[in-house]
Amino acid sequence: MALNVVNQLGELNPQVFREFKGRLKPRNILITVAISLVSQLLLLMSFASQLPVVDLKIDGDTWNRYCTGSTERYSNPICLPDGLGGFEINWQLWWQDIFIWLSLIGIFALLVVGTYMLLSDLSKEESRGTLNFLRLTPQSSPSILGGKLLGVPILLYMTIGLALPLHLCSSVAGDIPLVKMLCFYIVMASSCLCFYSMALLFGLVSRKLSSFQPWLGSGAVFMFLMIMTNVLHHPYHNYYPADWLMLFHPGILLPYLIDANSLDPTDVYEKGDYLAGLLWFNIPVTAHAWSWTGLTVFNYSLWSYWSWKGLQRCFHNPSANIFSKQQSYLITGCFELMIVGFSLYHDVKYPQDSLENLQILLVFNLIFFLGLIAALSPHRQTLQDWARYRHQQPKSHRKDLLKDLLWGEKSPALVAIALNLAIASVILLTWVLFWPNHEYKIPALGALLLNITFILVCATVAQLMLMMKARKRSVWAATTVGGLIVLPPIMLGFLSMSPYDAPAMWLFSAFSWAGVEHAAVITIGFALIAQSLALTLFNLQLTRRLRKTGESATKALMSKN
Repeated sequence: MALNVVNQLGELNPQVFREFKGRLKPRNILITVAISLVSQLLLLMSFASQLPVVDLKIDGDTWNRYCTGSTERYSNPICLPDGLGGFEINWQLWWQDIFIWLSLIGIFALLVVGTYMLLSDLSKEESRGTLNFLRLTPQSSPSILGGKLLGVPILLYMTIGLALPLHLCSSVAGDIPLVKMLCFYIVMASSCLCFYSMALLFGLVSRKLSSFQPWLGSGAVFMFLMIMTNVLHHPYHNYYPADWLMLFHPGILLPYLIDANSLDPTDVYEKGDYLAGLLWFNIPVTAHAWSWTGLTVFNYSLWSYWSWKGLQRCFHNPSANIFSKQQSYLITGCFELMIVGFSLYHDVKYPQDSLENLQILLVFNLIFFLGLIAALSPHRQTLQDWARYRHQQPKSHRKDLLKDLLWGEKSPALVAIALNLAIASVILLTWVLFWPNHEYKIPALGALLLNITFILVCATVAQLMLMMKARKRSVWAATTVGGLIVLPPIMLGFLSMSPYDAPAMWLFSAFSWAGVEHAAVITIGFALIAQSLALTLFNLQLTRRLRKTGESATKALMSKN
């Protein structure tokens, strides 16, 4: 029977069968079972040691988190005798604490360890050359990568699966509704799909990092979860765009599971202001567990979808751009709409909050567009082929240049980046125009325009660097663009030139929004003119080099013939 199941699985997805066969060995299974069971036992022993016990050597009252008395004098309740030589225990709270710790451990294990395992497997496959062999097989990329997603972390899945009975028992003993438990498991499954898909995409596009890949990827996930867990532990919200990041932490649902009960003390697990008033497009999505679950799953599904689009492009053709230009326009729209939704709330008492939200959005946009520049910008050989193709065409067929720049796979990415910026700017500008306070609209418009020109300068500089004859063109491009972003604020900081004291200088940095509020309109205008001139010069240089490259490549090709 088991053999038939394995054979059927192998016929359905050979990659899953290959991964299972290499990992599900008796020794590995025994170690996995031992780790899971011993870890659960240690967790139970740890919480058992926190229960209050009667100590005849100590006179006076005892206070403990799991007692049931009053909390008038101390934060923990006083322990009341149960008439049997012990204390009355709040077992519901005790089991809920176990549930919380099991949930957090499971989240970190699945996302951090799972990311490491997938990246490590891809790195090993790449170094052995077996990944190229998989590319030559008749299997589709979703079949191969889906098999890895299911098969590589199989021992991790087994470890978590063995802990599910204790997790369910603790939820039942803690009086947590099963419907909300189902919501939590759905969010966990969606988060694994999203993080694992992103890990696979990162593994394919960062092949040169080799063995450092898994440490970098899993370390980034670990740091993100640590920061977001800390935010979850101390809940607050300011209707900032950064609230969007909480959608990537599956633990965001834990307060709903705990707050569903009437506990004593009642303030042990509060949803707090963070979840009570969080709005998305002014919709109280956190009012109910199902609505927050729906938005979280939608966010995971959205970025899983785009990750798989990138995987399908990059797996069989590693030299291809991660996304096509058509896809980038949709990705930009999705990103802006998702994050702007958390910024629409306007507090009449604090009108400056809208400008602060825009400033945070511009920081997110800068990070997003840097990634987009890296994903869309072609390298030297691709540009050389495109330039030669354009140069060899008769003049009558060169009228579709704009169409080629907007949609073509091998053309420079600058026009596509500009269109993506236009899409983002339309969304942001529409939001700015609806601000109730008109005082901050001009600074907001200036910050938006300066941000656009700076990103275009970065895109042009990156494209120029990628046309170099040096081997490590990507490193040169990343270093140069990174210098443009990091060095000006550092230099201004050393010179003690704050945005308030010297706003004009900050207008020429990546963080121009910091000086816009304190700068005069004419100063902002001069900064825009200066950046536009720099952008024009860079583009003229790029155009000249492309023409020269096309002419040289054509002459070299004709001389060979």
